[in-house]
Amino acid sequence: LNFWASWCIPCAQEAAEVEQAWQLYKDRGDVVFLGVAWSDMDTKAIAYLKKYQISFPNAPDMGTRASQAYRITGVPETYIIDRNGVMAYVKFSPFESVAEIQTALDTLLAVK
Repeated sequence: LNFWASWCIPCAQEAAEVEQAWQLYKDRGDVVFLGVAWSDMDTKAIAYLKKYQISFPNAPDMGTRASQAYRITGVPETYIIDRNGVMAYVKFSPFESVAEIQTALDTLLAVK
């Protein structure tokens, strides 16, 4: 669960890596990526998704209900939730590489 905003420079810096990671995992069937546009205008959020060719599902959070539920402190923030619905990993800054995302996910996927 990746919280982002179109005006967020660090979000833009990680966008390509998050999309690349999605491409690596999307056919597995056991990993879901979901983006949440935090307090962002629809037109700007849609332009951001097109610019970075984001193909995983995204949803708006104009009323900030989702971000409040997760008590986010800013964007980007990413929450990895395990197969039991337990928050297993939190990243309060942008991912620096696809390898960093893979390490976080693969560690959890190895746990059965």
